[in-house]
Amino acid sequence: MEELTKELKGLIGEGQIGTQATRDEAPTYWIPALEIKKVLRFLKEDISRPYSMLYDLFAIDERARVHRNGYEAAFTLVYHLLSFERNADVRLKVALEENGQLPASISDIWPNANWYEREAFDMFGIRFAGHPHLRRILMPQTWEGHPLRKEHPARATEMGPFQLPQDKQAREQQALQFNPEDWGLERESEDTEFLFLNLGPQHPGTHGVLRLVLQLDGEDIVNVVPDIGFHHRGAEKMGERQSWHTYIPYTDRVDYLGGVMNNLAYLLAVERLAGIEVPPRAQVIRVMLCELFRIASHLVWYGTFAQDVGQLSPVFYMFSDRERVFDIIEAICGARMHPNWFRIGGVAQDLPEGWEKPVRNFIDYFPKRLRMYDKLVMKNRIFKGRTVGIGVYDTGEAIDWGVTGPGLRATGMEWDFRKKRPYSSYDQFDFEIPVADNGDCYSRAVVRIEEMRQSLRIVEQCLDNMPEGDYKSRHPLTTPPLKENTMHDIETLINHFLNVSWGPVIPAGEAYANIEATKGANGYYLISDGNTTSYRTRIRTPSFPHIQMVPFISRGYSVADLLAILGSVDYVLADVDR
Repeated sequence: MEELTKELKGLIGEGQIGTQATRDEAPTYWIPALEIKKVLRFLKEDISRPYSMLYDLFAIDERARVHRNGYEAAFTLVYHLLSFERNADVRLKVALEENGQLPASISDIWPNANWYEREAFDMFGIRFAGHPHLRRILMPQTWEGHPLRKEHPARATEMGPFQLPQDKQAREQQALQFNPEDWGLERESEDTEFLFLNLGPQHPGTHGVLRLVLQLDGEDIVNVVPDIGFHHRGAEKMGERQSWHTYIPYTDRVDYLGGVMNNLAYLLAVERLAGIEVPPRAQVIRVMLCELFRIASHLVWYGTFAQDVGQLSPVFYMFSDRERVFDIIEAICGARMHPNWFRIGGVAQDLPEGWEKPVRNFIDYFPKRLRMYDKLVMKNRIFKGRTVGIGVYDTGEAIDWGVTGPGLRATGMEWDFRKKRPYSSYDQFDFEIPVADNGDCYSRAVVRIEEMRQSLRIVEQCLDNMPEGDYKSRHPLTTPPLKENTMHDIETLINHFLNVSWGPVIPAGEAYANIEATKGANGYYLISDGNTTSYRTRIRTPSFPHIQMVPFISRGYSVADLLAILGSVDYVLADVDR
């Protein structure tokens, strides 16, 4: 950090830069709005071992905050950059007044900044000078207000009954009309008239409610305009009114195929804020369940991907195998798709008696099924014809667009947060990072299929080496706290009652944590203002930048190829829209 601080001070002047300590200990700098674009370009293009990925960009409404950082601005913009060569992050903050200096758009430096800036405008009303198309992205174009501002109601019951008079319905319908000129698209070229086609919002190939407006020259795709937000439920807003504990089940519904993985990313951030150390047994239990859910999620992707390109049988076989995984999840957690089983400081309960048998049975059963699927799908010449050489991008393009997970590893880059930045005891497991070389639809499939085999290796190691000990930390801020001593002394009983009814009071501070989720890097940035609820909950999901990249990797292909591209990306719209 000292070296980086020195370089930044040399770039813009010592008096222009401020530093901030955070609970996650990531280097955090305050940069003037007029200098931020210069600094970001330097960090990406000019510094040695550059910060090549814009990992996240979001805003904070500071106006109601008590524990400030010496910057009394109304809003803060946060730029989170990732350097693969350094294996390090840097966080840049810009203080903004409500009607003050407009920050410059950085969509010409990182293309994925386009959607992040639109989201900051939509949710907070922050405008970016020079943005090519600054309009709402998650909320309807007719929406009034900016939902993540503190004055915006958190519940529908605070907004009055919904009404749809005829004039409002006409305005809403008009707002849904697509005008190519609004997006900088031409209706015709010198030798052809383009066709504009709605794909969705209800379409079997979209894996959720998504609208894609296609600009077509015959069957060939000239451009794609994604229209997201149909699945937006205000998950970040809900994080600001639920207690730290009661928000856990909401995280299950973000990547609704990832189950407890969503819990883990959130809880790691909470535990960093609170200084909670999770016992070894709880860490390994978490790892085992996460890898089982990785297999379950990849099975859904595998079957539906094969179905997207014309195969019908695989989806039935693979969903049957997914049920076997859910049988294990249900035996341990009591629920299947949304178990909501992780807790602050550990897990809800210890493993039940006899848990080893169904896990062992699945470990013995699943490898031969994967071999059968190789013959059924991956070696099928029609499947290969639909996926090899389709939707190609290289490592540099993937990084520019913020691609993580299997989509990045399919370009030949061996990057997995479980290996590069181990969490929850992953450094104690023996497994490989699958990679492929071509960056096409087929390569993305190769990576995910091998990931299932590696996940099975990890689960087997959990089975063979499960530690003894507590399933939850004895830290006083764990929720619910262990109940062993509640009937022995009044202090523990009171603490238990308050932590269950109100939830814990997390010390003031900021922390970020991320994991290698099923679809890529999933992370939570949490701010505590010393209260029982989060002041700001930011969810960085992998699917959001991945869908933004779809137009880039679809141009020049056919409509049929687009279905293969969408299937290979492996997204769910709740993960995009939150």
